[in-house]
Formats: sequence, C-alpha cells, structure tokens
Amino acid sequence: MLPFIKLHPLQIVSQNLRHDLLDMVYKNGGHIGGSLSSLDLITAVYFGNLFNFKRDHFILSAGHLAPALYVVLANAGYFPKNFLDNYSSFKSLLQGHVSAEVPGVEYSSGSLGQGLSFACGLALGDKKHTTICLTSDGEHQEGQIWESLLFAKKYKLGNLINIVDFNQMQIDGPVSQIMPLDNLASKYISFGWTVTTVDGHDFKQIISALKNAQKSDYPNCIIAKTVLGKGISFMENNFHYHDVKNLPEALFNKAKSEL
Repeated sequence: MLPFIKLHPLQIVSQNLRHDLLDMVYKNGGHIGGSLSSLDLITAVYFGNLFNFKRDHFILSAGHLAPALYVVLANAGYFPKNFLDNYSSFKSLLQGHVSAEVPGVEYSSGSLGQGLSFACGLALGDKKHTTICLTSDGEHQEGQIWESLLFAKKYKLGNLINIVDFNQMQIDGPVSQIMPLDNLASKYISFGWTVTTVDGHDFKQIISALKNAQKSDYPNCIIAKTVLGKGISFMENNFHYHDVKNLPEALFNKAKSEL
C-alpha cells in the first residue's frame, strides 16, 4: 500500500494547472521547462490570499514563461479558459511572450533582464502597494538586472519583491557552465536587499517567505530553488525541454500519466 501523503491545498491547484499547461503546449508548442519550474511560484502569488491584484502588481520579467502565467490567469477568471486552446496561434491574444494586451498583465516582455527595472518603477510610483516580479536565474546574466538592484536600494523599495526562479538551466545548458552566478544570495545582500532562499515547490516555504517580505523595509529577493520541467520525469533538469515545438503523442501521454 502506498503511504498517504497530505497535500497542501495549493499543491492540488498547481497539479490541475500543470495539466492545463501541458495540454496548451502540446497543441501549440511553447516554453514548457521553465513554465513548469515557475508554476508553483505564480500559483502561490495568485492563489495564496496574500495579494489583491486590483491594487498590487505582478510583473513577469522572464516573458517566455507565459504559459505558466496564462493558465493561472485563466483559472483566476481574468479571461475564458478556452483562450488557452489558441495559445501562440495567429491573432491569438495569448502569444509566446506576455503582452499588456492580455487581461491581468501590466508588462509586455521583450529581452530578458528588463522586467525588474519596470517593477522598480511601479514600486517607486505606488509605494502603498506591493509589486512582485518574477525573474529567472539565467536573466541575471543581463547587466540591467544589477542596475535595478542599485535603484531599489537607493529608493528604499521595501514594497518590491523579486522572486528568482532558480532552476539552474537556460536554453543552451546549465547556468553554471554558460555564465556562473556563484553565490547569488550574497550578491543580493551586498546590494542591500533582504534575501530568503526556499524550495520553490514547497508552498509552506513560499507563502512564509512572501509574508515575511511584505513586512520588510528593504527590497526583497526570494531565491526559489526549482526543477526545470517539474512533474514530468523526462523533462526534469533537461535543458532540451526549455522549448517544445512538436511533442510526440507517446511522450504527451507519458507526461499526462505522470501528472
């Protein structure tokens, strides 16, 4: 007999969202690896009852993680779920990178590394509310990220939370081989930020870190250690699944059964 495992309520939500995400990418292709690694983080932000996005802000800096944000927004009621069926197709509202034309989206993503600057501007202009940004570890190879860290410290943006999806993979391989980040937490600390490192798939840790960040007087970084392709064995930690164009039916069925 298998042992009984009590799941966190958000874990159940996330599992259902994973099915939506897989179905969407199977039909139309897309950046599935990082979307699966970041999905629990976005789920916690939107369904953790910590923020009110009629006033608070969420910025997806790593815009290619759009599939994860789209399935969350659809299930949160920002637009009909059948919009997911046409993801990334011609004239679809939901393209491969997020656009501010999509209900619930404030930032149109372009080159990596720019979203945190945008989030800094929002946080400075709206200090009464929280701005959350989701970045990837790979985009910390962009210099603009580090300019943002200086800016946030100078202007005491305690209402800014940057969540780093730290899955240690990028399009061409391991981050540590392409451009090592070394001790990312110590770098953030040296820039005057408060840093918490969590398991990016443990909802208790994620929610706790977000609650603590809301109380901080300093800009906040949550480094979330995640797994690329989380939940699908042949995708996990395999950078070849950064992006999928045509997933074979047999692998799709295997992935569905594992989820």
